[in-house]
Amino acid sequence: MTIFINRMMRAAKLDSSLYEEVEADKSTLSQAMIVVVLSSIAAGLGSVGTIGPGRILFGMFAALAGWYIWAYLNYIIGTRLLPEPQTEADLGQLLRTTGFSSSPGLIRIFGIIPGLGTIIFAVASIWMLITMVIAVRQALDYTSTWRAVAVCAIGWIIQTLILMLLFYFLGGPPPA
Repeated sequence: MTIFINRMMRAAKLDSSLYEEVEADKSTLSQAMIVVVLSSIAAGLGSVGTIGPGRILFGMFAALAGWYIWAYLNYIIGTRLLPEPQTEADLGQLLRTTGFSSSPGLIRIFGIIPGLGTIIFAVASIWMLITMVIAVRQALDYTSTWRAVAVCAIGWIIQTLILMLLFYFLGGPPPA
């Protein structure tokens, strides 16, 4: 458990060696998934005053789906559309690194504090975006951070469109 918490702390501290470590260690996929789940639970609890308790479980599943879709898109975009000469990665590497990039999302639980929710969620979102870029850069063996930014941006836009279509066809999220 100590190793797991240490990994989450290192991920949140933007420690690029952590992302290299989990990229190489196939056994960390379940840990990466747990980070995503914990981050989404923190978001759900932190926003329970706004979204209602009925949407927490939905939010958790949406976060897991969003994580997988974005990691998959980053894999395709990063290895096929925007690779660097040394780029070599598989989907598992992207899932492990991007899963740990959700670590800063745990602070969203503090969104439950009246008047701080919007600020906490904004800080967490920016922090998680930065960790995502580092995770993608390390997993794809990029030397250019800007290339990783481009991969993340393109993947995020496509993921958002996919999730919007999915919600549209499924009738949207459940009522609060």
